[in-house]
Amino acid sequence: MKTWRKLLATGAAAAMLLTGCSSGTDSGSSSGGDSGSADGSKGSVYYLNFKPEQDEAWQNLAKKYTEETGVDVKVVTAASGNYETTLMSEMGKSGAPTLFQVNGPVGLKNWEEYAYNLYDTPVFKQLTSDDYALYIGPKEDHDVAAIAYCIESYGLIVNKKLLEKAGYTVDDIKSFDDLKKVADDIAKREKELGFTAFTSAGMDSSSDWRYKTHLANMPIYFEYQNDGITDTDAIKGTYLPEYRKIYDLYITDST
Repeated sequence: MKTWRKLLATGAAAAMLLTGCSSGTDSGSSSGGDSGSADGSKGSVYYLNFKPEQDEAWQNLAKKYTEETGVDVKVVTAASGNYETTLMSEMGKSGAPTLFQVNGPVGLKNWEEYAYNLYDTPVFKQLTSDDYALYIGPKEDHDVAAIAYCIESYGLIVNKKLLEKAGYTVDDIKSFDDLKKVADDIAKREKELGFTAFTSAGMDSSSDWRYKTHLANMPIYFEYQNDGITDTDAIKGTYLPEYRKIYDLYITDST
């Protein structure tokens, strides 16, 4: 365990780190009030929030926590798409965030030296599985840098009514070949049906994360599984042909 590390991380899809007691006021813009605690002996918490849409909920939770414990909690919400930049700026200030997110194992790389070991903490002990806890090094080292608080699931989302209008059901799709057969047929009948197989797939900033992140996770994940590894400097590309096939299908049979 690196005893000099001073931050706490919790997260997998989105991960959170905690620095300790922050009592400084040099902490940037905030919608959550001052950082000083009514009772300095109780410390305070500065939470840098990743998702703007969750700001109100976090502000309400912070207020309730302060009312119940007397510990001041300040919530600062980074602008959409600017979290890492904001985090880097805030970490350079005297009143650095005590709690913040990292975006899974990749995001943790930038901040693992700051992460407090959560292994023997109450929050870690409440986990029913550590599958989504982020470890630094082998699990037997018991060095837990982060605990997941938000995990995303994703896959193909199907409009069953439109699929049935085209003469198919979800049960007709059991493999990629089945998917391609159905998608190609729907795309060929676009004028007749009034719709095609997929919505637009592009690399514009509004949707590229679906394909360069979520979709790209699949070939990488299964390559790691096959090779029995958790990290590598460069993938071999074992499943990149399959990745290309489905992305090509998205483009060919889309609006």
